[in-house]
Amino acid sequence: MEQAKQPRVHGLLLLVVAAVFVWSAIRPTSYAVWALEVTPALIGLMIVIALYRRFRLTTMSYVIIAILVIIMFIGGHYIYSKVPFFNWIKDVFHLERNHYDRFGHFLKGMFAIVLRELLLRKTPLPRGAWLFIIVTGMSLAIAALYEIIEWLVSIIFKGGKASKDFLGMQGNIWDTQWDMLCTLIGTMIALWLLSKWHDRQLARLDHHRS
Repeated sequence: MEQAKQPRVHGLLLLVVAAVFVWSAIRPTSYAVWALEVTPALIGLMIVIALYRRFRLTTMSYVIIAILVIIMFIGGHYIYSKVPFFNWIKDVFHLERNHYDRFGHFLKGMFAIVLRELLLRKTPLPRGAWLFIIVTGMSLAIAALYEIIEWLVSIIFKGGKASKDFLGMQGNIWDTQWDMLCTLIGTMIALWLLSKWHDRQLARLDHHRS
């Protein structure tokens, strides 16, 4: 019964993501920045959808992917440095910057659960310290790759307004390092808090497949 409900849950997640995508495309702050922010999320989403029947992930992984895609759609609509709710937080707590980008990078650490699932299901790597270390390293590598992509975009657009909004440094020369630190912290917290729950979902998935 529970397994029969899973496709419905996954379909609901897809509908929510699609709705947020449509909203994000309606009069964003900058269509250039929107395209830069949304394109990677759309590519990842299309890959997940294409592989759904051949390699179905746990519901936890799909929830995480949906959250991360929505975070990118929202950032693309407003521009990360101008998301209204985080502007409000900035004003109320007298912060120096809008922290939506840091919040987003922190949540991107949750993608470690998806990486963990791929390693456990597709490699002989067992659960334990090495799994934790390797997943953490992969998560940091992806974060670093994204920072390199942002740097390349800045070079291609010759430091124009769209590239500056895409970078979202907000005057902090250590923004790249802060982003990666946030991803590292998010990765470690996700692995510590969600691994046992994730293992239960993996066990149910294996039981269903067998």
